Formats: sequence, structure tokens, C-alpha cells
Amino acid sequence: MNAQVANIVIILGMMQVAKKVPFDDPNVLNGVRAMYVLSNVIILSLYMYVRGQIDKKNDNTTMKYLEPAAPLSGDQPKLVTTTIAAYDRDQLKAAFKSVLMGVGMMGVMHFYMKYTNPLLIQSIIPLKTAFESKLVQIHVLGKPAIGDLKRPWKAGGMMQGMQGGDVVSDKKSIDEAERSGRGGAKEE
Repeated sequence: MNAQVANIVIILGMMQVAKKVPFDDPNVLNGVRAMYVLSNVIILSLYMYVRGQIDKKNDNTTMKYLEPAAPLSGDQPKLVTTTIAAYDRDQLKAAFKSVLMGVGMMGVMHFYMKYTNPLLIQSIIPLKTAFESKLVQIHVLGKPAIGDLKRPWKAGGMMQGMQGGDVVSDKKSIDEAERSGRGGAKEE
């Protein structure tokens, strides 16, 4: 099943469950809060483990790709030359930011706006997303970086359109960008 479809099914199911949970009871509310905190602790611990694996492997193989320009900017895609370890660290940094943004938004929704139902959903969906992430697939589950897991990773879903397209890593496009001087220095 597609990840987005699975997320929708989980959300709809958890919305039905949330209707039956007595959030008025302080013990139940504190239990749901604890479940949410535990979920985020597991995610952050998983990402810290991935960080350790990236540092342990320290794969300094050089990779090049064209990063899409910002939408409506009129700029050309930028050539990025980096290492696999640096690329994975950048992707991990983005994953950490995503988790912290989610916690921040949930904090505002729960403590300021007094919404309790999203705590249930946000205890499951981010955990599922973390275990399905390409970083975890490669560095924790030991899957080879081929097929969908081949770097650079393509943005999925709506993010692809909002970021101005997908990364390009074919040799012809990279050679053309190098000749036209759109390249950047290797990031260390």
C-alpha cells in the first residue's frame, strides 16, 4: 500500500478512536501525552543512532547532482558536489527539523488551542514516517542504496512541486552544468 494512502487510513481510524477516548479524565489525558512524548523520544533516538551510523561509515564517495532552483525564480538548477556522508547528514538534519517543527506545532495546538485529539494521531504517523525514511532503511535496516534508495533521493508528493522539481543526477545534465559554470565547490 502507498505510504500516503496508509497515512490517510491511519488518520481516519485514529479520528474514530479519538472520539471514544475520554480526554476529560486527567489520567487518560496524561497517558496520551506520555504516549506522544515516548513516540518523539523513539524518533529522536532512532535519528541519533542513524547519525552514529553515518559517522561510523564515513562514506566519502563523491556524488554530484543538480539541485532544482526555487520555483518562479527563473534561476538555473545548481550543481552540487558533495560526499555521501555529507548528503546523508544534510538529509538527517532536515529530518530532525521536521520532527521539531511537528513538536512545536503540536505544542501550540495542544497547550494554546487546547486540542487533544491530534496527540493520538501524531503519536503514530511521525513514528511510521521515521521508520519508512530512506536514512533508516539504509543505515538501520541495512538495505542497499539501489533503486528508490539510490542517492540523491527524489522528493515525494507535494514537496516536489513546491521545491521546483526533482534533483537530477544523470551524467549528461551534470556535464552540461559543469561546462556552463553552474557548479559549486565540494562540500566537506
